[in-house]
Amino acid sequence: MALTRISLENFRNHAATTLGETAHFNLLVGENGAGKTNLLEALSLLGPGRGLRRANLGDLAKKAAPGDPPQSFAIGASLSEAGTVSARIGTYSEAHQPGRRLVRVNGAPATATSLAEWLALSWLTPAMDGLFTDSAGARRRFVDRMALAIAPDHARRVSALETALRERGRLLETRAEARWLDAVEAQVAGHSAAVAMVRAELVARLADELSALPSEPFARPALTYRPGGPTDETALRAELARQRPRDRAAGRALSGPQRDELEVVMASTRLPASSCSTGEQKAMLIAITLAHGILAAAGRPSVLLLDEVAAHLDPVRRTELFRRLRQGKAQVWMTGTELAPFEAIRDEAAIWRVSGGQAERV
Repeated sequence: MALTRISLENFRNHAATTLGETAHFNLLVGENGAGKTNLLEALSLLGPGRGLRRANLGDLAKKAAPGDPPQSFAIGASLSEAGTVSARIGTYSEAHQPGRRLVRVNGAPATATSLAEWLALSWLTPAMDGLFTDSAGARRRFVDRMALAIAPDHARRVSALETALRERGRLLETRAEARWLDAVEAQVAGHSAAVAMVRAELVARLADELSALPSEPFARPALTYRPGGPTDETALRAELARQRPRDRAAGRALSGPQRDELEVVMASTRLPASSCSTGEQKAMLIAITLAHGILAAAGRPSVLLLDEVAAHLDPVRRTELFRRLRQGKAQVWMTGTELAPFEAIRDEAAIWRVSGGQAERV
């Protein structure tokens, strides 16, 4: 199963771009600023969430000049197996509501969350290189995006939890009656238990996949899920009720999955990933991405987006990366400024030369 007949209209610097005759390996080659990453971002929006750049929807539509009124954009792709189209999925905006994202599946209106039922997406970008030294919130978002591979409705649960937490915060601030807090805390506890369960399952399954992968040439990370509070619904509900004065003073809930942490250490040395070298951190991030790709490819079509990954690997790691990707079920999209790093897979890849918001098949 693979993405085919990919089309972009008025997206970033792409006025009208079509990518057809895709393959297992798909290469987007061009100078910096040509629009390669914009293509990957478009593909990343064929799943729930804000895509690999987490951009505002109003910033995605192409504008003829600065200050122009909002425009609309559209991204579409077919899911095909053995040359037969099984579904057409797409996302778009409308000029009169540039901040609202719309979705269609097989021509019918759908939700962004439902896209995860059709396609599993994973990606690795240069912006993620600082994940291990970033905030705990960044790592939670990383985990939640990966969790869609095993629980397509996880994004809906996380959103519902965030909404309930904001409502609890408002009630605490206004010193609402206890019965109102009881009701909203029951919602928080219910959503929290579901979110925590999926996060814990994902990390456990990733750890299993990582243990089965060779430890060389990519450093093998060891993952641990650290919950930010009770994961049992009843226990968390009691904790929230008990800690109302503390949380009112803090202005936020100090217990629950909004405080979860993903702990990553290098398996061979037990050194925290945040203390490892830049090269070691990159190698561990690639290992996690590959392990997640294995999980994501089980059960539905899977796409792996790798932005500028090959150019920053030595020949040994690059060869091993291509070998593992070749063995995997996920369709792979990679970007680079030149073809040289991809010489080992050039004959089996679909290649496009990207320039000025246009893509030409090589």
